[in-house]
Amino acid sequence: MNKVETILAELEAISKNPKKAMEDHKAKTGKGAVGVLPLYAPEEMIYATGYLPMGIWGATKKQILKAPTYLPAFACSIMQSIMEMEMEGVYDDLAAVVISSPCDTLKAFGQKWKGKSPVIQFVHSQNRDMEASNVFMVEEYKYVRKSLEDILNVTITDEAINEAIEVYNENRAVMRMFCDVAAMYPQVITPVKRHAVIKARQFMDKAENTKMVKELITELLAQPVVPFKGKKVVLTGIQAEPDEVLRIFEEFGIAVVADDLAQESRQFRTDVPSGKDPLYRLARQWQNITACSLAIDRDKPRGKYIVDLVKKYGADAVIICMMKFCDPEEYDYPILLEDFEKSNIRNLKIEIDQQSESFEQIRTRVQSFVEMM
Repeated sequence: MNKVETILAELEAISKNPKKAMEDHKAKTGKGAVGVLPLYAPEEMIYATGYLPMGIWGATKKQILKAPTYLPAFACSIMQSIMEMEMEGVYDDLAAVVISSPCDTLKAFGQKWKGKSPVIQFVHSQNRDMEASNVFMVEEYKYVRKSLEDILNVTITDEAINEAIEVYNENRAVMRMFCDVAAMYPQVITPVKRHAVIKARQFMDKAENTKMVKELITELLAQPVVPFKGKKVVLTGIQAEPDEVLRIFEEFGIAVVADDLAQESRQFRTDVPSGKDPLYRLARQWQNITACSLAIDRDKPRGKYIVDLVKKYGADAVIICMMKFCDPEEYDYPILLEDFEKSNIRNLKIEIDQQSESFEQIRTRVQSFVEMM
């Protein structure tokens, strides 16, 4: 294997085995991990403790047996699989779990948590246009910090959080650079590999992740850029898992040149602004997040944001990865469709369900879509 293949293989292995990543971190630092449910939790506070922030996004092809006891059937498959695994004890080794409340299912999730790990649940302000939103978020983050200190028996200083913010901001910048470079090398960074690189970030020390991704970028840029003969797309939605969906894209010559996925680029496209008070800085980041179904914005700029991505990366179309039973995404869809039609952007909607085991309908729709293009 060349250097690019070696780094990609390492990141893919991390993305597929978060438990090992947690064990490796504990062996190295003596500290475990804190779970983070979707979306927009202040991970920098966890990082400041020396514990490893670990993304919790469910699991594919997980048989759901116990979760319906506590969740309605119309809860999305991410929440269903998380509930199922917590009841099986999968998350019991986590030192704590931080839960935000960006959707109706998550708002009550902390009360329904059945794992042994203590839960820290906080609320994001919804009216984000005013300064009162920042004041509110600072109080919420004070609660999160105090809870982490009590549970982990640590003191989290302002200096430590500010240092963590700088580590995270550097990582965000490097991940954005990776996405730009990956779009130049679609023959090398296939949809599955692109996803693995981004997903591995959820289970790694951000400084170590930054180092690996920087090296990957350097090795990629040393290679010649070869014209791509297939179709280029932008993905939007919550996530594009299972990997079988991404393999279907590869099967029909589709490259992912950019994304607006909650599990992927939405995680790192907004930096924490500068300042002295770390909690206020984190509050301002929440205020600055835009074009996301889970962050209320009266102007609804998401469609224009995606149209701009299509133009920037020369994409042929947008594929909407509609998470089954995700109300915020479903509410956005008619607005997105109108924006795409106004800009003559080809688009295809596919349904995403983590528990799916048959993908023939998606394969047929993608094949037909490519043929029409």
